[in-house]
Amino acid sequence: MGPRDGMGPHGQRGTGYGPGQRGTMMGPHYRQTPGQSTTSLESWMSDVDNYTDIVDRTGRTQVAVAVGATGNGGNFAYDPPVIRVSPGTTVRWEWTGQGGTHDVAFVDGSRSSRLTATAGASFERRFGRIGTYLYYCTPHRTLGMKGAVVVE
Repeated sequence: MGPRDGMGPHGQRGTGYGPGQRGTMMGPHYRQTPGQSTTSLESWMSDVDNYTDIVDRTGRTQVAVAVGATGNGGNFAYDPPVIRVSPGTTVRWEWTGQGGTHDVAFVDGSRSSRLTATAGASFERRFGRIGTYLYYCTPHRTLGMKGAVVVE
């Protein structure tokens, strides 16, 4: 396969799909756009026991999310797990020191935090573009330690 066959490093150019199902919930580069159904978000959050609804935090410049909050059979949750924010909002994840080592890893492969168990540690990210950003804790993803930031 050469440069003229339309294939890029992630499959056929222009499709967004290829190895790893780029652009899907299962691949490393998923980002839902506002025009898409919320079914994908609901599917992502289906095994998160502390998720009931999107928590509206629009209009704020900074929003905090606890890491290692109570949920999923221990201290294996983000609280709140799903937030809605305005473009330009900075989200700050703050470690509780409970539940062992956690991180904030984005499904789309963008900048993520380091693994830590230190109470008071934090990680910040500013969200400038509209979309839904899915994330999880690498060691506890299978327990349901997942979350999302919906930027509208």
